[in-house]
Amino acid sequence: MFAIVEIAGQQFKVEKDQRVFVHRLETEEGEKVDFNNVLLVENDGKTTVGAPAISGAFVSAKVERHLKGDKVIVFKKKRRKGYKKKNGHRQYLTELTIEKITLTGGKAAPKKAVKTEDAPAKEVVAAAVKKAPVKKAPVKKAPAKKAPAKGSDDDSEKK
Repeated sequence: MFAIVEIAGQQFKVEKDQRVFVHRLETEEGEKVDFNNVLLVENDGKTTVGAPAISGAFVSAKVERHLKGDKVIVFKKKRRKGYKKKNGHRQYLTELTIEKITLTGGKAAPKKAVKTEDAPAKEVVAAAVKKAPVKKAPVKKAPAKKAPAKGSDDDSEKK
């Protein structure tokens, strides 16, 4: 059994007793956390897909520890210019242990309906746009080329 769950803005494929490193959570070490934004659950060949989430499904996890990730070095250089810049970054992480995946009901949550209060306003705006006259900018024509004057040819002067 596995599930795809959204934790701290990222989606993870998790199984029972799996350890996951996620962005830092605001919980103490040793506490239990439930994540109810479960997007997909696969259980014994049966797959349940949410729209966008499965109602009643949640993933329970235990916060093991808070730590920092590996250092990432960012080095910038422009050759022949004398420009060098070195910068480093370490991401704050939380280690979670997935304790259980619960699928209660197993029905996809309904998609959010469009508010009916806003619909008449949209229709009025659309009608106003259709009725408004469209003014087109006048098209400027390129000036016509004039024929050269009879006496202006250089060849005629030579004769």
